[in-house]
Amino acid sequence: MAADPRSLILSLLLGAERSGDTALAVPELLAAAALFGLPENTVRVALTRAAAAGLLVAPARGRYALGPAARPLADAVLAWKRLPERLVAWRGDWLAVHVGAAGRSDRPALRARERAFGLLGLAEFERGLHLRPDNLAGGVEALRERLAALLPDGAAVGTVFVLGGLSAADATRAASLWDGAALDAGYREGTARLAAWLDAAPGLAPEQAARESFELGGEAIRRLVFDPLLPAPLVDAEARARYLRTVERFDAAGQAIWHGFLARSRAARAAETEEIHR
Repeated sequence: MAADPRSLILSLLLGAERSGDTALAVPELLAAAALFGLPENTVRVALTRAAAAGLLVAPARGRYALGPAARPLADAVLAWKRLPERLVAWRGDWLAVHVGAAGRSDRPALRARERAFGLLGLAEFERGLHLRPDNLAGGVEALRERLAALLPDGAAVGTVFVLGGLSAADATRAASLWDGAALDAGYREGTARLAAWLDAAPGLAPEQAARESFELGGEAIRRLVFDPLLPAPLVDAEARARYLRTVERFDAAGQAIWHGFLARSRAARAAETEEIHR
């Protein structure tokens, strides 16, 4: 099945930005999209619509970069490499967001809030009350700022505060909001899968390596981006750290593979241009 064109374009530009390319030319985007079964016309339509929505900008004719509407989510994705810096020791308190007064009739705002809560590791404890362990650097102020940045202008943030003094039963119930065993299994499975691919990568064709590294790398980074960043003993923090180190190795290899792919695309385009002007 072909990839979603807008999501693919945004991911390609985000990856290019991380490797130092502030923008990509349309032929480069078309060549990359072709690896995933997307026809040229579909990609061009997606580029036009994404630009109209503010997700893309054109710093030069025929080149695209991430636009202001894509920036909050892009910054949240890029934060995965700073994961260890975002964590502090957990002393048993909880960060809480109460959204009872925010209402549920504005569906776009509700979807944006749910996505923001997922990015911030917040889970619903009671109707309208969402919690996460207070183990994030910056504490409640940082959570409030990140939540506001992820929500659309005018959307109610809710009441953000620190919650302590839960009864033993409520603390146990709060800790059970996340499936720690599933998270631990995901860390271990992900580490093994990425390591096995890295071992096999030298024998892959360049196009296959580019496609698979993009897909596997995107999945791995998405897992980190939406990881609730729970403290021990709610999860195996060392298994998460091993997974992060493996993702970093995989990401470096994937960046090198895509740098080579884009270099070949540019060289082929230059050769075609030279042939036309002969």
